[in-house]
Amino acid sequence: MTARDDILDLGKRIGQSIIGQETMVERLLLGLLANGHLLVEGLPGLAKTRAIKSLAKNLDSELSRVQFTPDLLPADITGSEVYFSEGGKGEFKFQQGPIFANLILADEINRAPAKVQSALLEAMEERQVTVGGKSYPLPDLFMVMATQNPIEQEGTYPLPEAQLDRFLMHVEVGYPDEQSEAAIMRLNRDEENATHGKGSAPVIDRLNPQAVFDARTEIGTVTVSEPVEKYIVALVFATRYPDRYDKDLAKLLQVGASPRGAISLDKVSRAYAWLKGRDYVTPDDVKAIVNDVFRHRLILSYEAHAANTSADQVIDRITELVAVS
Repeated sequence: MTARDDILDLGKRIGQSIIGQETMVERLLLGLLANGHLLVEGLPGLAKTRAIKSLAKNLDSELSRVQFTPDLLPADITGSEVYFSEGGKGEFKFQQGPIFANLILADEINRAPAKVQSALLEAMEERQVTVGGKSYPLPDLFMVMATQNPIEQEGTYPLPEAQLDRFLMHVEVGYPDEQSEAAIMRLNRDEENATHGKGSAPVIDRLNPQAVFDARTEIGTVTVSEPVEKYIVALVFATRYPDRYDKDLAKLLQVGASPRGAISLDKVSRAYAWLKGRDYVTPDDVKAIVNDVFRHRLILSYEAHAANTSADQVIDRITELVAVS
């Protein structure tokens, strides 16, 4: 099997346990392929946690779950130096925290204050953790999937823009349709029967992480033509200088996407094109994922909030106004 066949098979197996959330499963694969991190937002019970658990179950990798709470400390994530005494001699040794895993589930990340959220900054960007003046590298296969709840905002701490910008994509999860809902109930019954010995749990052949690294190598060769490259830049600049395109649009935007936005759009577009079986990026590939890449990078104006205008509506307007050169 080729690397693409392996990844598609991985997505299919995840989809068998995450029913009715095809977009979330695809975005999970894109984050893995583009070597980035995901912020997943949705109501309780929409399989956000189950998604990354299913990925870890089907990929030969280590999963760490960190439940973010107001009393959590940065050292609870990164680890800390612990004093060990043996044979009359004592020394400090670094004890790794849960961040030293392949897949990190930062559950309800906005339930912890900024000082705890910031413990992820160096890990997400530099792929290392520095404690006591010494840096410790993280695994080559490393992805953070953070979740947050769009309701119940009492007692939460909104993520700072610097933290948000380090996420490759912000994925919004909605309700499944009627057929998927019925299939979810049947799946739950089957899993309960298997747990109570009424059925047999299938033996899972976990995918070797080398398939992911091979896929990333192939994605690196995906071609981005000059017109598509200019289109990506134009989309980014439309968020920064919207008055060049539309005066009404300019009233809705306060701050546009950073250079990380352009880099992320390029990376995810190439991964998306590769996943669709092409070795070149089209403008439609860019449009397909631009909302997920820009959604968390735009700061809307007071007028936009007053008019109940969402970031997605602003991005949709930008894609209408910006033409492919």
